[in-house]
Amino acid sequence: MRLLQRVELEGAFANVALRAALSQASLPQGEQELATELVLGVLRWQGRLDWSLQAKCERDLHDLPPAIRQVLRLGAYQLLFLHRVPAAVAVSSSVDLARRYGHPGTAALVNAVLRRLAREGEPPPPQAPDERLAVMTSHPLWLVRRWLDRFPEHEVQALCEANNTEAPAHLRVNTLKARPEDVARRLQEAGAEVRAGSLPESLHVRRAFDVRARLAHEGMVVPQDEAAMAVAYAVDPQPGELVVDACAAPGGKATHLAALMGDRGKVLACDVHPWKVDSLVRRAQALGATCLEGRVCDARSLDVRGADRVLVDALCTGLGVVRRRPEIRWRVQPDHLARAAQLQRAILEGAGRAVRPGGVLVYSVCSTEPDEGEAVVEWLLASGGFVADPFAVPWRGGQLQAEDGRLRLWPHHHGTDGYFVARLRRR
Repeated sequence: MRLLQRVELEGAFANVALRAALSQASLPQGEQELATELVLGVLRWQGRLDWSLQAKCERDLHDLPPAIRQVLRLGAYQLLFLHRVPAAVAVSSSVDLARRYGHPGTAALVNAVLRRLAREGEPPPPQAPDERLAVMTSHPLWLVRRWLDRFPEHEVQALCEANNTEAPAHLRVNTLKARPEDVARRLQEAGAEVRAGSLPESLHVRRAFDVRARLAHEGMVVPQDEAAMAVAYAVDPQPGELVVDACAAPGGKATHLAALMGDRGKVLACDVHPWKVDSLVRRAQALGATCLEGRVCDARSLDVRGADRVLVDALCTGLGVVRRRPEIRWRVQPDHLARAAQLQRAILEGAGRAVRPGGVLVYSVCSTEPDEGEAVVEWLLASGGFVADPFAVPWRGGQLQAEDGRLRLWPHHHGTDGYFVARLRRR
């Protein structure tokens, strides 16, 4: 309940707050898994939970104290989605929490609302198709409407449903230190379920958390979504080149670029925060990426010229990673898109000046929205300094073709985070 309050009131990221809290708590593995399920489950299904709770509550949920609102959501999630917890236990534990963080009146309210929900079940969904889809898949109505304007309803439903599944665990094998088949064998010997990923150095892994952590500590693997790995292939760095990652922290893509170059040449990894650059450099050293150099620099005024390739993995709303960070769907508002695009254009303009004539500029964002993807690229192309550059990404034994220099990856089609990648070439 305290974690959910931090996410709602303080803007904390659930995955970061969870990691920190669980590392300090002496909980058995099963209890840690339950705590994780409760926090991420409530955030993921918050829209549907609130719809169901509001139908059983005479007071407006948003007028309740924040702690009591989270207690109700936790109880409702257990009743509706977590069937291994008996209804009586879900209600009584919620009432106990309400007494601890409220008063007798709020405890009575929690008891009445949850008992009614347990007895009557969920209310009927809204009649309007957009509202029904928003409620039943627990997505903001404004975002569902945007998607319905672009895609058929069945596509939007598939995307929403994919967003509510657990994100797969992808590992990138650090080819500077290991071979995928050797890492896979080591994971399998430790009891992990392993299968080849979509990209040459990617593995899909389940279980064996301790061994995965140990391999990461040894610099053998990097936990990284396959969409993020595809970005480095779009850059296509060659040995001996000067490659710039303009927004490099925390360093997953920058170290992948170094690996694809065979650690020959230079990867200049830039970030505006000195502590992030320090952390990135230490990470590169652990991975054996000696060609990587860190630099504290604002990408909007990138102080580099003559680069063969520049990557701009820009700050964005993050609407493509709601599987991993479910709170983002409730945090992002429509006006945030225009503000993000303004910053992205400034970063792209500054980083574009670092590219030599004939060099490559790759732009990527983990967003589903064209405001942050296609529209930003069209803006840069209109300046006349760059042209679209076709590329391909090796994928499941074949290739993903980006014949117009643009590629979109989707959770419900590719099993990845939602990503937009574009490659441009300077005239």
